[in-house]
Amino acid sequence: MSERWAATCDGTSTVMAGPGAWPLLALLATAATGPGRDELATAVGLDAAAAAGAGAELLALLDDADAVRCALGLWTRRDLDLDPSWSPPAGTRGTLTGEPADDQRRLDAWAAEKTDGLIQEIPTRVTRDTRLVLASALTARTAWADPFDGDTVLSRTTHDLRALVAGTPNGPVTMACVAGVEDIDVHLVQGDQPPGQVLAAAFGTLEGRHPVTNADDLPEGTTGPGVTVWFEEAWSPRASLRLTLPAFTVTASHDLLDLPDVFGLDTVTDQTRGHFPGIGAFPLAIGQAGQNALARFDAEGFEAAAVTSFGMLAGSAPPTETYRARRVAVTFEAPFGFLAVHRPSGLVLTTGWVDRSAAA
Repeated sequence: MSERWAATCDGTSTVMAGPGAWPLLALLATAATGPGRDELATAVGLDAAAAAGAGAELLALLDDADAVRCALGLWTRRDLDLDPSWSPPAGTRGTLTGEPADDQRRLDAWAAEKTDGLIQEIPTRVTRDTRLVLASALTARTAWADPFDGDTVLSRTTHDLRALVAGTPNGPVTMACVAGVEDIDVHLVQGDQPPGQVLAAAFGTLEGRHPVTNADDLPEGTTGPGVTVWFEEAWSPRASLRLTLPAFTVTASHDLLDLPDVFGLDTVTDQTRGHFPGIGAFPLAIGQAGQNALARFDAEGFEAAAVTSFGMLAGSAPPTETYRARRVAVTFEAPFGFLAVHRPSGLVLTTGWVDRSAAA
């Protein structure tokens, strides 16, 4: 789902959390009937009967992640009786009072609480006609294992050569991995292709679908977008990587109904009839579907606040022998893309694009 959405990126700054939408669609798929059930099952990539269980497993996986926090919320009107067999995972359960302003304040407060204030509003606008709201909140934060120098233009030099050039059918793309202290990595990606193709190439590279040349095997000279390789005399033979990019903050509000094929929301938005008998006898249709998202990358981390210091001590005298050491420089200049990945599972938590307006 995240990859299909990424392919639609038009080049403006944006961010999307696929794992925030996927469990909700899985729950709806299990409860749906008719063509809507098939479309939702196609969107989540599973048989509808098994989708709810898989959604619960994903929420449990995220809840166990060191740097991830997730929450589920369900609010219903008093006159809507839920079918006991439709059992979303444990989370916030609430009642819609029928007073839109009061209900909206409570749902917005839930969104702010569950994201530590990063997202202030739930995407759904509550009206007197709203019968049910199903929502998820997802946050991911980590400090960098190797912090950057700078405030707006970030730079660091390390011996961790986690960068590569991938050969794709549409041309080469360059990727660099920035590791978090916890269990999140952020993969930066740039290329000369349209944004949707660059992000799709990043997914394909992470999944092993494209041949890659790692930084420690790149030949001398410029061999990929933003990459320069050279050799110089040094006291140590160890190779190094200099990574440079702008700090960035990206926010986005998505109307998921704008991409009904991606999210399986075509048939189930038909309000002339109900589509979710598995939820209850009251006929229900999707009236709104959205996501508000934010991503921030700075010197200390990805969505992180941290204090970091370095102490320099006097070392021993340098050796007299010199070596020819590999030097790799990778520079990301907007526009470029990013994928935040849960390291143990390989799950892409957020996907986004940084244009010049979002770069610090």
